[in-house]
Amino acid sequence: MKGKNRQCGLTLTEMTVVIVTIALLVGLGLPAVRALLDSFESGSGAKSMISAALASARAIAAREQRYAGVRFQKAYSPQGPLSASQYMVLIVQDPDILAYGFRAVEGLEPIKLPESIGVMDLMTVARVYSGPINLQFTDTVINTDALISTERDLRDTTSFSIVFSPAGKMVLHKVWLRNRDGIPDSQGQVGNISADDVFNKLAEVNAGVGMFYQDDYFNAWWSFDPSFGDFGLGPELSRNGFIIYERQKLRQAFERGTAWSQYLVKIAAEKVYINSYTGTIISTD
Repeated sequence: MKGKNRQCGLTLTEMTVVIVTIALLVGLGLPAVRALLDSFESGSGAKSMISAALASARAIAAREQRYAGVRFQKAYSPQGPLSASQYMVLIVQDPDILAYGFRAVEGLEPIKLPESIGVMDLMTVARVYSGPINLQFTDTVINTDALISTERDLRDTTSFSIVFSPAGKMVLHKVWLRNRDGIPDSQGQVGNISADDVFNKLAEVNAGVGMFYQDDYFNAWWSFDPSFGDFGLGPELSRNGFIIYERQKLRQAFERGTAWSQYLVKIAAEKVYINSYTGTIISTD
C-alpha cells in the first residue's frame, strides 16, 4: 500500500484569522503599555519614586543612628541646568567632614528622576561666609520672575535636601554636601583631590570624576578661584516640601524671562509636603 502524503500548514483563510487576531491584541495592548510608560513620566510616578527614596533615607537614619536624607540635585551638564537631568542621592551626616557636613551614602547609586519632570523647593539662598565659624544664609521664597531669572537661581532651587533624624523624624537641619573625603574647594586646598564619583570639586566633576558639584560655590571669597562666582550651591537648611514641574514648560517660560509669572505661579499651590513623623508624602489631591 502506498502511504498518503500529508500536507501540513495553514490555509490562506486561517492565516488571515491569525494575523487579524494578533493585530487586535497588539492594538488593545498598546494603550495599556503606553499608559504604563506615561505613569512613570508623570508627577504621580515621580511621587512614588520619591516616597521610596524617603523611606530608604529614614531607614538609614535609624540604622546608623545619624542624620540621613535625600538630596535632589541636577547632574553636571555642559549645556547648563536647564538641560541637566535631576537625581535623588541618599546622603548621610559625617561629622568628620563638618559639624553639619553630609556626603553620599557609599555603595548606593544616584536615582534619576523621569526626564520630563523635575522638582524644586521654590527657594533661593543668599550665603555669606566670612570666617570658619561665621556662616550666614537667608532663604528667599521665589515669587517673582526676577528671583528665578538666571542659571544660578535654577541650580539653587533644584538643589535641596530632605533630612531625617536618628529617631526617624523629618527635621529642618543644616546641610553642607561634600565629597566623601571632606576636601573643600577653598583657599589653600589646591591640589588636594578626591576620587568621589558622586559629589566632588568643580574641576573633578568637569573632568568626569563625580556627577554633582559639592556645596562650595556660594561666593567668591570662599572659593580659591574667584572666577567660580556664586553657582547657587552652598550650605542651607533642609526642606519639608517641594513642587513637581514639567521641564519643557519651565524651559519655555524661563527662556522668555517669565518662569514665575507664566508657569510656576500656576503650580505653586500644588506644593507637596512631607509628614514629619511618618516621612510620607502628604497628598495634595
